[in-house]
Amino acid sequence: MTQKAENYRRIVNGVNKLIVGLQRVGIAFGPMQLLTVAGRRSGQPRTFPIAVLALAGGRYIIQAYPKAAWVANVRAADTVTLARGRRSSTVRLVEVPVDERRPLLREVVETSPASVGNRFVTTGLAEAPTPDAVAAAAPRIAVFRVDPV
Repeated sequence: MTQKAENYRRIVNGVNKLIVGLQRVGIAFGPMQLLTVAGRRSGQPRTFPIAVLALAGGRYIIQAYPKAAWVANVRAADTVTLARGRRSSTVRLVEVPVDERRPLLREVVETSPASVGNRFVTTGLAEAPTPDAVAAAAPRIAVFRVDPV
């Protein structure tokens, strides 16, 4: 990871702590929800602030950082809990095959502020912040569909 990406991650980790605290006291904003999943090694619950996005008629969660711990934990878990404010639900996150990720990633970049495409570049997941470049990075970016249990 580049120094720029490392600095960015450090800032985001600090902001994430604030988001988790606000969500836990019932203050929800934007597409943010709290994802709680059992740790793949410890089995202990781990909580991460995650953006749940409405795309192509479904709800999706997209990896924004390489080697994100939540991705590995979700892959090992059967179900997870998503919480928004004081409401929570148990769901299954189904990993989307690479070929099906491309149009979803393209849609995210096309319909979001420029900062979203830039984040994929800053974190090293994509070569450029364009819809085509982010879609081309689909093998490196995990995408999960949110399904009810």
